[in-house]
Amino acid sequence: MTDPLKAFMQANALSAPAFAPDSRYHGLDTAQWRRADGEPVVYVRRRFIPQPEQFATQQEYRVRAGDRIDNLAAHFLGDAQQYWRLCDGNGAMRPDDLTATVGRRLRITLPQGVPGASDD
Repeated sequence: MTDPLKAFMQANALSAPAFAPDSRYHGLDTAQWRRADGEPVVYVRRRFIPQPEQFATQQEYRVRAGDRIDNLAAHFLGDAQQYWRLCDGNGAMRPDDLTATVGRRLRITLPQGVPGASDD
């Protein structure tokens, strides 16, 4: 049996987004490459880390021994899988870099483009 929503979207040239709205890859295009044997390989185009200045700081947190970025995301953002928002807000490419140094100040930011009280 065909999924009626999928059939409607295909008939009207609509495509479902490749990634959920809360994914760090939402809005990125995919591309296709063909291996030597002709097999297609779909991949996500490059994502550039946004400049930390594009994020409004809600609060700061001082890293403690044993902190993990996923636990901090769960605590401050309500979802461990949103750890990438902490990375973006602090300009980090590697998540573990954010908790590697005890005492580091970690910015807890609003999502990109959401103005904060200090941005008025």
